[in-house]
Amino acid sequence: MSAQRPSQTTNFLLTGVGGQGILLAADVVALVGLAQGLEVKKSEVHGMAQRGGSVTSEVRWGAQVHSPLIPAGEVDYLIALERLEALRYLSLLRPGGTVLVNDYCIMPVAVSAGNDLYPPAEQQAKALAGAAGRWFLVPANTLAQELGNARINNVILLGALAALLDVPEALWLEVIAQRVPQRFVALNQQAFAAGRAFLAQRLMG
Repeated sequence: MSAQRPSQTTNFLLTGVGGQGILLAADVVALVGLAQGLEVKKSEVHGMAQRGGSVTSEVRWGAQVHSPLIPAGEVDYLIALERLEALRYLSLLRPGGTVLVNDYCIMPVAVSAGNDLYPPAEQQAKALAGAAGRWFLVPANTLAQELGNARINNVILLGALAALLDVPEALWLEVIAQRVPQRFVALNQQAFAAGRAFLAQRLMG
């Protein structure tokens, strides 16, 4: 099965902190694009990932994609596995773009050392509301812990993303089964379903 081919490029920026599974999530998004018969390009920036630094990956789908890099101001979907990481990249959003944010905070070294302050929730919400056409806070870590493994929060965010896209659920599940180790397929598919169900409920209510 495949979704209708989009008439223009769809741009995804995934961001988080080293160790949160950004690169796996980006691989799944890219493979879902390929499974639809689209041209796909992907790029990654690891930064200081091993020390808990920012990690980003850009994925682009379309009938024809000329570059793996998303031009500034053309991100359609910003998927952030940590609250502060979402704020870092809001300026890259397309007008009316969508943001999915994991309701989770990892204090940067500058904050834990007392040299800086982590933005309060009210300031975060104001920034998100001012930059995004719509934004959603997803309790991905909480949902992951309920399934017994906090490390699957990245796949929960993918499920939430899938609720916003016109792509068959079965296609996502097939790609996840191909991309993760066999012993973790069922768990990751449950995580995907939990994220999709959470956001679908938000969209309805």
